[in-house]
Amino acid sequence: MNIALSAIAAYLLGSISFAIVFSRLFRLDDPRSYGSGNPGATNVLRSGHVIAALLTLLGDCAKGWVAVGLAVLFNEQLGLGTTGIALVALAVFAGHLWPVYHGFEGGKGVATALGVLFGIHSVVGVATLCTWLIMARATRYSSLSAIISAIFAPVYYWMFFGMNPELFAIIVMSLLLIYRHRGNIANLLAGKETRIGQKKDSEAQAPADEQPSAKEHQETR
Repeated sequence: MNIALSAIAAYLLGSISFAIVFSRLFRLDDPRSYGSGNPGATNVLRSGHVIAALLTLLGDCAKGWVAVGLAVLFNEQLGLGTTGIALVALAVFAGHLWPVYHGFEGGKGVATALGVLFGIHSVVGVATLCTWLIMARATRYSSLSAIISAIFAPVYYWMFFGMNPELFAIIVMSLLLIYRHRGNIANLLAGKETRIGQKKDSEAQAPADEQPSAKEHQETR
């Protein structure tokens, strides 16, 4: 019972879309209505409001860290075990991808996944974050950096902690994150993906009704 209740609570926490929350607080347009249509920090940044984008990033990361961190902290009292912690991790991540409060249309999960990894163990979180930073510096592709980091995250966990339910949860999260970036993968293969700090000329010059659609121009979050 405790495992089920913990997973439900984690899902409800994960369903809070901080991109939408902070956009409303700062009286910005709904992030689902412009750019990539993705309710995440990258798309909020397209509004030009850096503070709102930063708070979105921190909020999405924090909810993953808080949900899993609390599960780890109260593991013995609640009798969750590694299986319960793994389910909490998956639940908060699923909440971000398919939020019950926002019509089950959520973000891509990069920040929330990172928070989950830090909640499980800081070593895995730091290793994964460093991988993203190195790839971002080398390629200037945020989406590619996220995909590579998702591939290495379960490897890092396995190296330090071996095989258990938490590893399975990280593998599932990584697969879901890569799937959510399928549009970015297509753009990368076609040479159309936007680099960090780069704006597409067609997007900058075109009228609002000629802007790329969400399917044509997806960005990572």
